[in-house]
Amino acid sequence: MNLDVLQKVMLAIADARSTDLVLDLLADGIAHCPNVALARIWLVQRASNDRGEERWLQLAASAGNLHASGADAKKLDGRFARFEIGDRKIGRVAATGEGVLLGELAPDDPWIAEPAWIRSESIRAFAAQPLIARGETLGVLGVFDRRPIPASDFAWLRTFADHAALAISNARAFEEISQLKRKLELENDYLREEVASSFGDLLGGSPALGKVLRQIEMVAPTEASVLVLGESGVGKELVAHAVHERSARRGHPLIKVNCGAVPGELFESEFFGHVRGAFTGAARDRVGRFELADGGTLFLDEVGEIPLAHQPKLLRVLQEGTFERVGDGRTRKADVRLIAATNRDLAEEVARGRFRADLYYRLSVFPIEVPPLRARREDVPMLAQHFVKRSARRLAVSEPRLTQAQARELQQYDWPGNVRELQHVVERAVILSRGGSLRFPDLGGASSAATERGAAVGAGAKRFGATSGELPTTIAELHALEKRVVAAALERASGKISGKGGAAELLGVPPTTLESKLRAMGIDRRKHKR
Repeated sequence: MNLDVLQKVMLAIADARSTDLVLDLLADGIAHCPNVALARIWLVQRASNDRGEERWLQLAASAGNLHASGADAKKLDGRFARFEIGDRKIGRVAATGEGVLLGELAPDDPWIAEPAWIRSESIRAFAAQPLIARGETLGVLGVFDRRPIPASDFAWLRTFADHAALAISNARAFEEISQLKRKLELENDYLREEVASSFGDLLGGSPALGKVLRQIEMVAPTEASVLVLGESGVGKELVAHAVHERSARRGHPLIKVNCGAVPGELFESEFFGHVRGAFTGAARDRVGRFELADGGTLFLDEVGEIPLAHQPKLLRVLQEGTFERVGDGRTRKADVRLIAATNRDLAEEVARGRFRADLYYRLSVFPIEVPPLRARREDVPMLAQHFVKRSARRLAVSEPRLTQAQARELQQYDWPGNVRELQHVVERAVILSRGGSLRFPDLGGASSAATERGAAVGAGAKRFGATSGELPTTIAELHALEKRVVAAALERASGKISGKGGAAELLGVPPTTLESKLRAMGIDRRKHKR
């Protein structure tokens, strides 16, 4: 072995802050020594199971100068990629912390597993040293040489292994710091996103909202899972915020996952994270949402959108509190309080076989149903005034005045888009006011949207024979016509919503959107079955 080459390797790894880089420098550096056929590094891996903690050695780096045609010295799989602690020479080095030297070996030595390979590569010696840093055995360094290895070189290899172990330990520490920094950055990004996307506090004095607030006060101090139910735009996310902020976890992050936006093939990576190289495009380690939420709260928005095939994986981590990153054998723990939200009827989804019953019961320990805005009309003026003030501040214009007449007009509207629609309508009115008086053309600044919607509904009405008159001129007429169109589509589809020939297909809308509309309109699709 060439001591000058090994000294250069020791200098190179001293500044490396990536474990993968340290391992590559070590294996490649040793392989540059004359007569070295193969240099390999196995690292200790851990995983928890029913029997406790399992430990083994996994091949993490390999390099060399092999004679066999097409042989890949860097290959990390195969027969000797894994050793149990204490098994064979490599495993015993890890178990005892003592090195092994076979300075001059013969192909017929009983410990050799592949004598033919030893002969074909002209191997004359083998040495292995434990990688020990700060009293912990990290792995084993093994070298196959084509010349005898003297005791002096073996002793120097031990010094080299100690430096290598310290470099690996330091690189892991740097990576952990980098991951923690990245985790904090992601948490800050989530917090900024939540603040930006929130549409106001839970404002209002209606009995319907009062019931929700009392439920929040009851469940927040507990660790119970919460299922927030309600139509789109009612403020389910605000309820999740309120529960988190009134809990003992308020000093830790509230992490949101929009389950409907997670592609099926990335489900495990999004929720549990992955390690570098776990799949094509995994250029670096990634922290999953459960790990980000450790100690805090995980908010699963649109939980009803999780595909049935992935629901058992979610149920497992909720029940056991453990998970593995994609491509990683290490079992991790996450202490997470769960809040889920959906605008679907999960009980019906369970009955239809589209949602697991055990997951549903796990999520719905304490359900909170947020009422639609039309069920708490007395809260509309307070919410509208809040949005006027906030929009004016954000747009840097003087705050226009919301009159009592305008407030009453807003109260008369059904708000199918709920609080979110009210926010957008008010913001549009503030923009149109240009710092002057507040204007709500065609109720809530929805004139252009209402015209387009009225045209679409009018076309649908003619298609289904619900009306033959002109387009509606008021919001009330528009909603009445829309309700007749939806009812006519249900009648034609015999009450069927989704699938071929369903009302959703006839109307050209997603089935979930139509289901929300039916609830908002108070239409019972069962009455249209034939």
